[in-house]
Amino acid sequence: MSTRSSYVEGTPAWVDLQTSDQPAAKDFYAALFGWSYDDRPMLDDAVYSIATLRGERVAAIAPLPAGSSPSETPSRWNTFLAVADADASAAKVEPAGGRLLLPAFDVGEAGRMALVADPTGAEVGLWQAREHVGATLVNETGTLIWDELITDQPSTALPFYAAVVGLGSATMPMPDGDYTVLQVQGDGVGGCAPPPRPDVPNHWHVYFCTDDTDATVAKAAAEGGALMAEPFDMKTVGRMAVLTDPQGAVFSVMQPEPAS
Repeated sequence: MSTRSSYVEGTPAWVDLQTSDQPAAKDFYAALFGWSYDDRPMLDDAVYSIATLRGERVAAIAPLPAGSSPSETPSRWNTFLAVADADASAAKVEPAGGRLLLPAFDVGEAGRMALVADPTGAEVGLWQAREHVGATLVNETGTLIWDELITDQPSTALPFYAAVVGLGSATMPMPDGDYTVLQVQGDGVGGCAPPPRPDVPNHWHVYFCTDDTDATVAKAAAEGGALMAEPFDMKTVGRMAVLTDPQGAVFSVMQPEPAS
């Protein structure tokens, strides 16, 4: 289903970009994915720009926290996992070996959130929806299609997510080796993979859907982005590439293989 009105606990429900140049980032993603924006006021005269496509919410773009520098806090995409009760889920973080970076707090009438780090250092948000359920359009061109936990210690990270948000996992045979699929109620909602290089920190990595990976790569380059990993095909999945936006935030695009 492409439109969503709710998310089961543990499912990646929302992504947002924290960037060193919000206006430039908005222009880049508008050109790349056709996004429009609904600007919402934040503290310190900042705005939280909710990206929309065909009137549906798909992501958001925000400035880096006040007082931070791009060298110390690089631009990055953040993932938020759906939870039924942010306070209850946050209370499970430290007993499960993680760190509570920001205790649960209200985000106006939109919802309630906490920011945590798993035992391997990957940071993720916990989102208790109220008025804002998360992305209301997914799995279509210009929207979130996949979310992946990148960690060099899956045997440590996966039990943490199972304990905190009930996120399960299963091994899926792939042409290039086994792949770990993250599951909610038996359905695949994301993946888990090792870092591509030793210098890549553990993190959550976002994939946006495209109908033409190569054309999107060319468009990203024309708009000031850069190619991190050449387009490649994964049998039964699709064609993918890893990109950075002009401010250095890393993301992937995926052209899904047509359904047989």
